Amino acid sequence: MSYRVCFVCTGNICRSPMAESVFRSRVAEAGLEDLVEVDSAGTGGWHEGEAADPRTVSVLDEHGYATAHIARQFQPAWFARLDLVLALDAGHLKALRRLAPTDEDARKVRLLRSYDPSAGDDGLDVPDPYYGGRDGFEECLEMVEAASTGLLAAVREQVEGRAA
Repeated sequence: MSYRVCFVCTGNICRSPMAESVFRSRVAEAGLEDLVEVDSAGTGGWHEGEAADPRTVSVLDEHGYATAHIARQFQPAWFARLDLVLALDAGHLKALRRLAPTDEDARKVRLLRSYDPSAGDDGLDVPDPYYGGRDGFEECLEMVEAASTGLLAAVREQVEGRAA
């Protein structure tokens, strides 16, 4: 049985598809693609059916990450099939925990940057780059990459624990 991870931001066109692409790449590099499923969604449906923001695609392409993506909105029913829901900022964290049907589901929601030991307690949000320039997308990628190392270690531990 796969371990299922879903990254969630506001509209599912900037931060969460970037996190999905980066983490899917890390999972593949670790040889875990048969054991870990990676997905993303938005807390709102404003961009449902759209591709990722062109700036997201450009930054991901430049850094060697795959970019196929269609935006969609997170649904509370998904909690039943997910093992970990990763919010990109504190607002998403609160929104997702409110959507959680049970306390157990609410405990599945974590901030992505909580897996980056260098982030510190005051800097756990990945800022929304949508209204800014390309630099914001580069900064977003750096934060996502830094958190993905710790996230992969935590997910690997969960996957190996299931196999034991």
